[in-house]
Amino acid sequence: MASCAVEGGCPSDYVAVSISILSIILLLAKAVAPYLIYKIPRPKGSSFWLVAIQVLASFNLLLSIVMALNFLKFKGRHWWNSCYIWAVWLEGPLGFGLLLSCRIVQGFQLYNIFVKRRLPPIRSYIFLPLVLLPWIAGSVFIHMKKPLNNLCHMGTQWIIPVICLHALYIAVLVGLTGAVQHVEFRFHELKDLWRGILVSACCIGIWVVAYILNEVHEEISWVQIVSRFLLLVTTSILVLAFFSISLSQPLVSLMSLRKKDHPEYETMGHALGIPDSGLLLQGEPTQFADPNEPLDKLLLNRKFRQSFMAFADSCLAGESVHFYDEVQQLEKVPDNDHVRRIYMARHIIDKYIAPGATMEVNISHRCRQEILSTLDLAHPDLFKNAVNELMQLMKMNLVNDYWSSTFFMKLKEDMRTVNHELEEFGGWNFSHRLSSVHCADDPFHQEHSPSKPDSNICDSDLQ
Repeated sequence: MASCAVEGGCPSDYVAVSISILSIILLLAKAVAPYLIYKIPRPKGSSFWLVAIQVLASFNLLLSIVMALNFLKFKGRHWWNSCYIWAVWLEGPLGFGLLLSCRIVQGFQLYNIFVKRRLPPIRSYIFLPLVLLPWIAGSVFIHMKKPLNNLCHMGTQWIIPVICLHALYIAVLVGLTGAVQHVEFRFHELKDLWRGILVSACCIGIWVVAYILNEVHEEISWVQIVSRFLLLVTTSILVLAFFSISLSQPLVSLMSLRKKDHPEYETMGHALGIPDSGLLLQGEPTQFADPNEPLDKLLLNRKFRQSFMAFADSCLAGESVHFYDEVQQLEKVPDNDHVRRIYMARHIIDKYIAPGATMEVNISHRCRQEILSTLDLAHPDLFKNAVNELMQLMKMNLVNDYWSSTFFMKLKEDMRTVNHELEEFGGWNFSHRLSSVHCADDPFHQEHSPSKPDSNICDSDLQ
């Protein structure tokens, strides 16, 4: 036992390493399960890479403990066995420090979005390295002074500043959490922030106890073995508890195996409890509008909007209609319900407005910048100009082809079936010539290009 206590490779060491590997597997499953199960498009921007960095930092933290505390037995000494690689760099700025920094960035985002009602003034990929700078500076200083012994332990005069650095970041996180705790979050953001603080504080406490046991009882073999076993196992558990998706991707956080049978959470509007996007013209719930009427009026009808959306999707040009549909849901939220309006506005910006978004709409640069630089995410006219621009594009490129498509004819038949009133279509003046070509059958199969707004529109071959 005395030999493996120093050189590593005790049976308990391999058990602890197995537990840490299992925790990383569970962490990866927790992160990717919603995308694999529900086929959700991978988000872009900080909402994705902040979550990915959390997983990477968790792996680095566990690996640094395994390597720094000699859980595995290696023959001879190698340059990559250096304590300063594992105990200083990987455990500090690339491990625990990176985890705390990610949570601070997420707290900073929540503060700006829900308290200041604006998008963060500093991009996350710039703010995160700035938050991480003290960890990097501390690691450089320790590497230069080389205070670690052959067991990767450092003296008391060094451990106190290191613990103070950890405590400083937790204090910043507490401050950000206190600044947003009055917000009535609809998901688990506040709970995840407090849980992150608790987990971080527990990690520090466990490390302090493990340090004291290893320093005071360094000559007692079983104390060395038990203390490092408990350190790795508890850190593996705490890493799982620290992980959070809801701070960056609130809708994805609801899509778990337990909620698989709840389709009401498939859209942000449903998750926020916004009434279903039904027929907004309540006076005539089943009357179909005249095709000569303005498109913006026709789109108020849910049945027409769904049919028109399906046609646009078949033409690979459905982003504009989907955007309009979600803006309609936003307009159902009362102006004084700022939290739900901000949730919905943030979702629309991330999905349709932000550069490189999964369904980025083709609007002018001026209009896009007006939205991204807004000082009030809850403003009722936030997307008004964007809707107007996209409405003009749809009128020019989609509407005429829709009237001669099979989607329109199917909508007509569905309305006849529902109402059993053929006279309801008596005043309609549409051509009986029907396009049998969908965009999927387009022999040119053109790609949708942002430089050509809604350019994949079907050119109908009239029979």
